[in-house]
Amino acid sequence: MAEKPQHSPETWTESEVSDWLREIGLKEEYIKKLHDAEVNGRYLLLMDVNFLKNEIGMKSGPAHLVIQKRDELLSSQQKCQVNQKPTNIKKTELEQKIGQKSAQVLSVTNEGPSLQVPKRDQDAVEEKRASQEQCMFASKEDCKPRPFDEEGIDFIYVKHRVLQPESGAFNLTSPCHEYKSFAVAATLDRTRLQTKFAKEVLKFATGCMNIRSNGTIHFGVMDSKEDAGYVHGEIIGIPVKEKDIFVDALDYIERSFSSDKEHVRQCVRPPRFIEVLDLESTEKRYVVEVDIVPLLSIVKSKVYAVRLPNFKEASNKVEFEKETILRRVGSKTEPVSEKDIGDFYQRIKDRDTQRDEAEKNQFLNAPESCLDLGRKLTMLLTSGKKFIEKEKWFILVTNKFKPEDLCNIDWLLSMNVFCVFDFDPDSKISGLCNRYLQHHAANLHFLQNYRISGGTTIKEFTSRLLLFEQTSWIFCNGRTDFKGNETPCDEMTWIKTKMTFLRESVSLICKQILPKGTFQVIFLLTSLVEKPLLHTFYEFFTDMEGHEDIICICESEKNFLKWQSFAEGSCGKETVNNSSVVGMKMSHVNATLQHVQPIKARVSKHLPVYVKGTCLLETQIEEQMYSLEILTVNHCDETTKDFINEEKANIEQQFYRGGKVTWLNFWLSEHKYVEEVIKRDAYHETSKLLNDAVKCNVDQTPVNSINIYHHPGSGGSTVARHVLWNNRKDLRCALVRPSYPTCDVVQHAVQLREYEEKDPQKCLPVLLLIEDTDKEYLDDLRNELEVAINIKRIQYGTLCFILLSCRRSHNPERKCKESPLQNVSVTHKLSDQEKRKFAGKRQVLEERYEPQFILTFVLMSEGFSKDYIQDFVKHLLQDIERHSVVTRLMHYAALLNTYVQNSFISQSHCEALLALTIHMERFRQHEFERSLNDQAKLVFLHLRDDKTHIESVRIIHPLVAKEILQQLLGDQQTQSGLAMNLLCEDVLFEHRFGREEYLSFLRQLFIRRSRISKGDEYDSFFSPLIEHVCENEKNPNKAIELLKEAFQRFHQNPFFAQQLARLHYTYEKFEEAKHWAETAAKQLPNNSYILDTKGQVYRKWFQAKCKAIENDNIPKTAQNTADAVETALKALECFQECERATDAEMEDVNSSGFFSEVEVGCSLLKLISSLQLFANTTKGHSECMKYLVTDYIPEELEEIWEPFHGRLKKLHKTMQDSLEWISDDLSYFQTDIGADEETTESPEEKISHPLTWLAKKSSEYGKYFSEADSAALLQRGQLNPAGLTPFQKRMIIYHLGGGNIISILSKLTDPGDAVRRLEHILTLYPSNPLKARFGQRDVVNYITAHISLNCLSPQTQKVASLKDLQALCRQFPSDKRKCVPSALFLLTLLFWPDDHDTERERESKYEIVQSAVEHLEKEYWSKMKDIPQRKRRIYTHFFLGNGNGLDKFVHKRKFDNITKGFSVSEKRMKWFRGEAWKSPEIAMMLKRVCGWTEDGVVYLEGPQKKRFNILPLFVPSVPHSNENITFYLGFTFRGPVACNILVNR
Repeated sequence: MAEKPQHSPETWTESEVSDWLREIGLKEEYIKKLHDAEVNGRYLLLMDVNFLKNEIGMKSGPAHLVIQKRDELLSSQQKCQVNQKPTNIKKTELEQKIGQKSAQVLSVTNEGPSLQVPKRDQDAVEEKRASQEQCMFASKEDCKPRPFDEEGIDFIYVKHRVLQPESGAFNLTSPCHEYKSFAVAATLDRTRLQTKFAKEVLKFATGCMNIRSNGTIHFGVMDSKEDAGYVHGEIIGIPVKEKDIFVDALDYIERSFSSDKEHVRQCVRPPRFIEVLDLESTEKRYVVEVDIVPLLSIVKSKVYAVRLPNFKEASNKVEFEKETILRRVGSKTEPVSEKDIGDFYQRIKDRDTQRDEAEKNQFLNAPESCLDLGRKLTMLLTSGKKFIEKEKWFILVTNKFKPEDLCNIDWLLSMNVFCVFDFDPDSKISGLCNRYLQHHAANLHFLQNYRISGGTTIKEFTSRLLLFEQTSWIFCNGRTDFKGNETPCDEMTWIKTKMTFLRESVSLICKQILPKGTFQVIFLLTSLVEKPLLHTFYEFFTDMEGHEDIICICESEKNFLKWQSFAEGSCGKETVNNSSVVGMKMSHVNATLQHVQPIKARVSKHLPVYVKGTCLLETQIEEQMYSLEILTVNHCDETTKDFINEEKANIEQQFYRGGKVTWLNFWLSEHKYVEEVIKRDAYHETSKLLNDAVKCNVDQTPVNSINIYHHPGSGGSTVARHVLWNNRKDLRCALVRPSYPTCDVVQHAVQLREYEEKDPQKCLPVLLLIEDTDKEYLDDLRNELEVAINIKRIQYGTLCFILLSCRRSHNPERKCKESPLQNVSVTHKLSDQEKRKFAGKRQVLEERYEPQFILTFVLMSEGFSKDYIQDFVKHLLQDIERHSVVTRLMHYAALLNTYVQNSFISQSHCEALLALTIHMERFRQHEFERSLNDQAKLVFLHLRDDKTHIESVRIIHPLVAKEILQQLLGDQQTQSGLAMNLLCEDVLFEHRFGREEYLSFLRQLFIRRSRISKGDEYDSFFSPLIEHVCENEKNPNKAIELLKEAFQRFHQNPFFAQQLARLHYTYEKFEEAKHWAETAAKQLPNNSYILDTKGQVYRKWFQAKCKAIENDNIPKTAQNTADAVETALKALECFQECERATDAEMEDVNSSGFFSEVEVGCSLLKLISSLQLFANTTKGHSECMKYLVTDYIPEELEEIWEPFHGRLKKLHKTMQDSLEWISDDLSYFQTDIGADEETTESPEEKISHPLTWLAKKSSEYGKYFSEADSAALLQRGQLNPAGLTPFQKRMIIYHLGGGNIISILSKLTDPGDAVRRLEHILTLYPSNPLKARFGQRDVVNYITAHISLNCLSPQTQKVASLKDLQALCRQFPSDKRKCVPSALFLLTLLFWPDDHDTERERESKYEIVQSAVEHLEKEYWSKMKDIPQRKRRIYTHFFLGNGNGLDKFVHKRKFDNITKGFSVSEKRMKWFRGEAWKSPEIAMMLKRVCGWTEDGVVYLEGPQKKRFNILPLFVPSVPHSNENITFYLGFTFRGPVACNILVNR
């Protein structure tokens, strides 16, 4: 049998059709005729025997052969389609649509560079697509025909939908239908087309008129079973170039009827052109319909005979057939035969009578019963509840609004409108958008703004467009007021240019941003319905997988018809009617919906003002401050009474069960709807601190901080919110919403402070509550607020902001003791007074609720006693079905809630795990809760995200979660096994909604280490779960297995590889550790933390090898230590790589590489110097030095250590460079690392006391490179420095602690035997240094030693005079760009003018100082990179004192007594607030210098030639007006700084 296997016959060209016809043996003359008639594959499928005989002139035999072979070809193709995946048969547009949707899901789901679509998802989509393709052919959607003979109807057909089969007459007024595909005819020329059209219309019309039946003939609808690939009644449409061709075709009436032509004209209506909507193509097609209406008044007693026109190809003209009487018989039109003609005439009267009755009955139909549209509307919007859900999102799709309707949109203003698809280009000028913006803030977008780029995650995308903060207004068809290129376009252009954008945006919203059930789509049809709107419905319908949450509101029944005809094809007549409200005026909609809204429309909100009144807070202004949840004076007053009465019990119960306290809880208790919320002791303590802060105080800092530290789940957040609530009438109060950058919060906080106030100097302070953020965020926020206040020039001493931070801690009491003036603690333990309050309250609550329904409150009143929790959980789990899927879900939640703070599992994830397929959204929550067992119902707390309103669950309390985890696992199972199951739970891992949060919780479970600074119990080296598996389960291998699985699951994430390297080296599995460190470094070759880990692997390996050599107790030789030396050198190489990465990194400084290089270097030197070769001979140490510092190589080492010589000889240089780098860094940013210092990414080995470490390691380094015992001999006076080389002297200086500026200055903080040591150090320098030539660093160390010695022992004779030291500075390079920072620092110190200097001397000294400062500033910025200043605070080494010469330099350690006994942060606060500066000791020691401020810049009085601006150490202390001032002067590596600035009064 002839076949064309390459591609579907439908796509064949005319030539391919001709080839196939030859193969089946058709005569060449017929093939040529078909080729000339332009029959391609498509027409081959459409043609029938009549066409071949009449149009082509074929005989019956060949015509039947062609049709038979064509059908065989098609059926063989269809069999192929069933047997293999269908790729060749043409997909209908709907199939393609579904395919595209699935493909889109795949393309958009890629939520970031590290997350590809799992293969499982792809397979599922492919399977779904294949099954859909197979079903689609069988089940095409039905649709209704256009309403019969109605004028002005705006109607539309959708391609491939199917009309009811052709019908005969049954009650004469219901039309019978006839379909004609007309596919070939539509392409004919004008004459042939008109003839064909007239013939079909007049034949059908005559048949209808003769039997007195209404009828419609449809052109562009499939009429024959032979139309392969299509079904009978399927709408295809035909192209219509000129409509008048069809209209004029009816002029054949005059030539086809010999009499009663006028009657025919009256009964045959003009052609109607109904557009066919093709969801995939932009080609315009129509169904052309002609209605036949034989009214009795026209046709009574008549019989009509017709001569049908025919175009004869032979004569090339129109000829008319003989006159025939036709009638409708069933679904056909047939001639009345000779033998029936008599009977036909006799029955005319009967037919007229029937017609008469039918016409009368038509007008006697009962009037439609009145529908209760109000109830229908409220039921649809409330999903059957009493009120519209506060948290539900609404998506609005709308077109042009009538002006009178715009006055009735109050119901819309009170709803959570997520986005609006607006098809009105004038909406911003005069439409709905314009009206909405008068009340709310909205972001104006276009469809293309919803295109998500490859590397962007959904979270980043929604944040960028502020989708959850403000309504997104999407102009779908241009915007007339917009100056960019966004003009409105006609329907077809829209389909070509905007359709794809629409599809992508709808898909993104429905499939990735909002989970099913969290939103409703409202189509608000206020004007004519156009095609783009129908496309939008179709996109939502397919992406939401159903109609359940789509509602249509339309006042005009006429406008609704087109919508209805389209929508019914997708979801059926009943569904469309059930979810549409038609015929209700907008004013009625407005009034009806306001009754079911939980909050009143257009409520005014008020804020307190400085002069003790209130002002109005406009809603759109409030929404512009989206990073803050602002508490107004009349907060919650907008809630309706009905809502309160209905919901108050639920609101109260949710809180006492463990939910976060809401503002409504406080409002209900304030208005006596429920009992008072208990005020814990911490509430009174916080209120006292707040009141003290608000009191006027001259030394007040503009930003004050109060910290509440609390045990997790002990009610800290309730205390903080209670304080905020009760101060909302006196201060401007706001909660900082999580996850907004500090710059946004600062901008909004400043805006809130100044809103509606006259004078920025006179505003109420703003109380900001910040919950669960790290210290870094708080510091940034404080810092940026101070900068903002400074820019605004608010007078110093004015309190502007109070930061109330609420942070969890495992030891709140310790935090409180550290800083009692700033910190408050909330613990699980209740005071006696609290116990009494809780006992009383518990009694009241237990009268109303079962104890299990107020569980957290009960636990709290028991002080969270371990025994109570154990008993409760034991009782709870008694009869639990341990292997059910719900128990598995409880297991997972318990594991996450135990180890990951604030973790939850989204309800969408839970439903996926429980395999719930919820069909009716309004029963969604009910269905989900019904699927839980009794135990889960008790311990799961249902949460809603404040921002996205997405629902989730967690266990009511972390302590309960921990106990459930232990008891559910019992002795048989382990946490590691459970964690592995959770990791491999594909349903959860690959679920789309809430995926980013879920994966982040999983990541934290395996990677996040405990940090005391983050509120954890202890600092851990691994995540607490991994530590539990290693230590409690004693199973490090299982921990490794877990991390390996996580590494694979998270697409080979390098940070999991880093953890694996650390875990392996901890258990001395060094080969594996090396593999994992290299795996991580391969992916992130420039990450200094990963390179540090790689170095640590070799460092630990080296330590292990050294230990093994020690344990063997055999002499160390070059042979048996070579392996260890090689490992040490490899470690040094890695740390040097880490250093290079640190230098290149602009936003971070990871100094661990430098510290580790020195440590490994020292260990390596220790190993080398302990070799038998060097340790046992009398001159061993000298030999060792000779080997390390010169070209000399001992014979024993030459061959065995051949690969190492070059690197070992550079060791003294690379170690010295690292020590210098650390010293330089500490010179700028010496930190007092205390318990409250924290970093986001911690290096492996954290050096907690870097100053002490540097002094110790510098000395150790000097010891290894100086002659044996030389330092000791020098100190005993048994060594003559004159006999030493400069290198030897320098190394002894290092050994004595004088190797770098910081080691020398650190002697001031640890005086011990510092004086003696400094004196010995000075003896190693030339006796007449002015004549000697020595390096820049040596000069710096020499001068610093003199200054330090003078600070420690001012009376000593060994200190050089200031003049000598100034003269020595001439050895620094004259080009200041070549000076090291420490040299420039000393120039600012030594050349600071003395009181007794002449005018000229002072000026020349100022010149030197100013030049040095200029270069110091440049060096400072290259050192600072892009790191926030608060992370690297400049360190002040000396202050200007009252003395002269070297005595005028006072070192900072002299002040230590003033702030002794305070924590680091308290010390800092005392200096910043200026309290510490007031002490009499400081006034005695330091000298106040004079200056002035101009435009916020501090200038020093003195220099004449060039102004000298001095950096203020604490910027807010600078007065904003131009003032004369005095201040203390400090010396830093950035130049002189001004401290404690006071205005001259």
